[in-house]
Amino acid sequence: MTIVDVNVLIYATARGSRHHDRARGWLLRALSGSRPVGLPWHSLLGFVRLATSPRAMEHPLTMDQAWDLAEGWLSSGVAVTPEPDLRHLSRVRSLIAAVSEQGGVGGALVSDAHLAALAIQHRATLISFDRDFERFPGLHWEMPS
Repeated sequence: MTIVDVNVLIYATARGSRHHDRARGWLLRALSGSRPVGLPWHSLLGFVRLATSPRAMEHPLTMDQAWDLAEGWLSSGVAVTPEPDLRHLSRVRSLIAAVSEQGGVGGALVSDAHLAALAIQHRATLISFDRDFERFPGLHWEMPS
């Protein structure tokens, strides 16, 4: 299984963005493939929030456009919404502690640690353009290609 970070969803839909072609191509291939594609609620709702924001996007989507895209992704035959287990908070805390030992950790990494913990729990590969994921021990992550 793969688990998709919000930035992949944003780039896939933001024409003219620097990673648009890679993100869109990867997402289309993944959703038409046979491997499960994890679309966490965190990523889906983050997509709706960011894709419709005039502050975040040069050409924001309407709410209906964003919801329709998210629902379309979920309706593909391979999409799943991976859920955290009861050990999730402990897993996130451990990941934050491990990164803290490397220095330079802040609250901004909490969301990344959440996705990393979800991927580790589900033995999934996290797909993201964010190199901060390199810092989490035990996480397998890749950039879309």
